Amino acid sequence: MKKILLILAISLLMAGCGGTPDTAPPYLLQGAWVLTHVDDPMGGHSDYDLQGQGTLCRVYDGDSIVYACDVAATPTSLVIMPKGKATVTLINKGGGELLYLEDSDPHPLSLNDSSFVIQDNGVLFTFSRADDIYREWGEEILNIIENELSRQEGFGNNHYILSAKEREQEKTIHWFWLTTTAIVALALAITRVAITNRRAKQQLQLRLLQIQEEHNERALSVRQAMVAEEDRFFASDAYAALQKRMASGLLMRDEDWQQVEQHLKDIYPGFINQLRSLYPLSELECHVCMLIKLRIPPKDIAAVLARDISTISTVRSRLYKKVFGRKGSTRDWDDFILSMGA
Repeated sequence: MKKILLILAISLLMAGCGGTPDTAPPYLLQGAWVLTHVDDPMGGHSDYDLQGQGTLCRVYDGDSIVYACDVAATPTSLVIMPKGKATVTLINKGGGELLYLEDSDPHPLSLNDSSFVIQDNGVLFTFSRADDIYREWGEEILNIIENELSRQEGFGNNHYILSAKEREQEKTIHWFWLTTTAIVALALAITRVAITNRRAKQQLQLRLLQIQEEHNERALSVRQAMVAEEDRFFASDAYAALQKRMASGLLMRDEDWQQVEQHLKDIYPGFINQLRSLYPLSELECHVCMLIKLRIPPKDIAAVLARDISTISTVRSRLYKKVFGRKGSTRDWDDFILSMGA
């Protein structure tokens, strides 16, 4: 029994030490590499770089496909000549020993972070990592080689110039058009808003003129009747009760506002419609105007609406500017409200 428990304990310990399964290793060859050295078994040695005649460049797509091209650098561009595309297999034999197969042709390979060396019939080809080329031109190089492969005649001696200056110009043009489009869209939006506001202002001015004309054209007998009705209401017990309620500072209920609106309709039949036709009023703005029309002092308006008196003043001056398009005092707005009638 002890032996069984010991075996189980050892098994659990080994399982715990095993940890989580290893994730797939990252690609070892991904990116661009340029040929920098060639060493043959007889002691010969050749160096290559991007300047002058240039060198060979390999661009790996993962560890399964390689794109090859001759490449040379100038101060402002990169010149490439496509060479081919091949399938790649990278076999890790352990102990740091790698076997590299390109189109099934095996070659020993040694690799570090900055370079790799391929042996081909005893000749050592050293490639150095070229992150700048891959970052700037990698996708374009792959596209060019794929396009060459799609040509019926296959690879030719075509040279392609990848210009850093042209790329910057393309980026500048791209951002120019984006910026121009955004500016035009913004200008159109501002113009549309301006036209809408101008039309709304014109309609408001026309409505104000109509109200003034209605007031001026009102027959003397009608004006006298309205004045008599005002005098009667402001001397009535109903108005005294309303004033008392306002002075008490009690908040208004829905039925109280309905009663206020009915008083206004009885005295000034067209007032509510005229008020609402001038501007889209909020509930607070409408209530302030209704109480002004009934000669309720601002401090009492503030109390029954549970607002600071400064808020009531702001509402009145803001309404004047909205309706008339210019600054005005609270007194200016109150006088306008009091002048509105049937």
